[in-house]
Amino acid sequence: MRKLFYLLTTLFIIGLISPIFGQKITTHDTTGNYTLSLAESFKKLREQQMIDSIIRSQISEELKESSGDRKRVRELEERLAVISRNDSIRRAQSEQKIANLRASVKGSPVAPFGDTLFSIFVTNAISEPRERAKSITERMTKLAQEPFYNYKLLKLIETEDRYEIIYDSDMVVMAITDTEAFWHGIEHKVLAKEYFSKIKDSIEKERSENSLKNWTIRSLKIVFIILFLGLIVYSINRMFRKINKFIDDNKEKYLNGITVRNIKLVTPKFHRTLAHRINNILRVVLIVLVVYLTLPLLFSIFPETKSLTDTLLSWIFNPIKAAFKATVHYLPNLFTIIIIFLIFKYMIKAAKFFVDQIEIGEIHFNGFHRDWAQPTFKIVKFLLYAFMIVLIFPYLPGSDSAVFQGVSIFIGVLFSLGSSSAIANMVAGLVITYMRPFKLGDRVKVGEITGDVIDKTLLVTKIRTIKNEEITVPNSTILSSNTVNYSTYTSKGCEGLILNTIVTIGYDVPWKKMEQALVEAALRTEFIEKEPKPFVLQTGLEDFYVSYQINAFTHESQKQAVLYSNLHRNIQDCCNEAGIEILSPHYRAQRDGNQIAIPTDYLPQDYESPAFKVKNS
Repeated sequence: MRKLFYLLTTLFIIGLISPIFGQKITTHDTTGNYTLSLAESFKKLREQQMIDSIIRSQISEELKESSGDRKRVRELEERLAVISRNDSIRRAQSEQKIANLRASVKGSPVAPFGDTLFSIFVTNAISEPRERAKSITERMTKLAQEPFYNYKLLKLIETEDRYEIIYDSDMVVMAITDTEAFWHGIEHKVLAKEYFSKIKDSIEKERSENSLKNWTIRSLKIVFIILFLGLIVYSINRMFRKINKFIDDNKEKYLNGITVRNIKLVTPKFHRTLAHRINNILRVVLIVLVVYLTLPLLFSIFPETKSLTDTLLSWIFNPIKAAFKATVHYLPNLFTIIIIFLIFKYMIKAAKFFVDQIEIGEIHFNGFHRDWAQPTFKIVKFLLYAFMIVLIFPYLPGSDSAVFQGVSIFIGVLFSLGSSSAIANMVAGLVITYMRPFKLGDRVKVGEITGDVIDKTLLVTKIRTIKNEEITVPNSTILSSNTVNYSTYTSKGCEGLILNTIVTIGYDVPWKKMEQALVEAALRTEFIEKEPKPFVLQTGLEDFYVSYQINAFTHESQKQAVLYSNLHRNIQDCCNEAGIEILSPHYRAQRDGNQIAIPTDYLPQDYESPAFKVKNS
């Protein structure tokens, strides 16, 4: 009879609680459709808990009756343990299912006055969560606008199956069911008190903020903020006017232009204009910033515009915050870049010291000329910097982005297409450096250009002609043409450069006499070396004359024009002194009745032109 009584009681209780816990817990799935989620599980769990509670009571009674039978007691205790273990497993499964749903389900917020108080996830007997949230919001808004609202009339009442928040016994603001507490995983009473407190405080806060007193205070705050803003703007304008006056008063002292390594980058007039413009730009930026920062302060005064405060502030502080975070996160990469740069910097300094020692002759290498030191250093420096950039590139911000890589490739393609001739000149410059066809200061002839080398780079060579014309010659042109260096053998220990010029004299002049006159003319010329002695070559026996070439040594290759001019003068003097007529290149002479072709200064004072000879046959 006792077991039958327990069974009937259990079925009766289940019949009573089934309508209560038969509410649906619905959620939005990923497609936005409402689906049944935990209703059946929650119902079964509560039913099983009731059955387990009745069975535990029955087993407890049997344990009291069977206290002397150890075997029976052990069997009953094992049954209790199995019931407890199964109950724990079912509860854990239900909690896990709810936890999974919480991670993916978005509730309907209750936000009557802008701020969200809580969200609704559970339906009631007739409404979905969105409808419930809307209904609760409307009732709270109505209470906040109620002229004779009394917070003491808002109460939390416990009924048979739920808690209700009511106002003045006739308005149900919200009902909190046991199912809702089960969803949130807290006790029913605790959840009800929490919702009641939030609703009550929110209504009172809204009514307080919209009272006549608060509106008056807010209006006064706005007036004060506007007046204070005007004072700040006036102070800013006055301060920057003083700065402009200071600039005008001290322009001769501080604003004299910008010069970098004797290069005038900015004139004094533009420097002063630029200072005024920068000052005005800073003034406008500061005023705009002050006004912009004042707007959130104004908007925060009224609840209706309070939400704009965070929006306006976020437009300024979010980029600053993001930039600050990016900077902090980038610091390890920045330190890596600095260390790489310092390593290569001191490597280049060490290479420079080594090169300087080679250049001044303190360090010698067989087959390595001293004038190769600086060009080689430039090549090593370029390679080290290139390798440094390769190492630093992965640590640059955004280097792994597709945009950065695309821009890098685009620049590389442009550089490759536009620098083909430049690269050809660079390669030619390297070849010329190690060929050593000339050095700075040498007198050279490249094609039709003759002059002194004043500068050599990887791309071009600059030559100054004897007329002080500076000519820039691409290195590729030098490499592809013949180069004559007049200075190679003019250094100490060398014989010197051979100057030569050709004079044509008729066959009537003895060649020994002519050669002696030419040698004498060369010896009279300044900067012509006495040893080795000048010499004459007869370069041709032409139809009307003999070609004599005078060759003389000199160590002054840069003075060729003057040397040739003086040599030609001395040749004329020596020939005239020796009574040699220079009939170059062609000269028709009729001796009878004609004066000899020698200047009068070189002729005897009693010289007379020969008379015509007439012979009668």
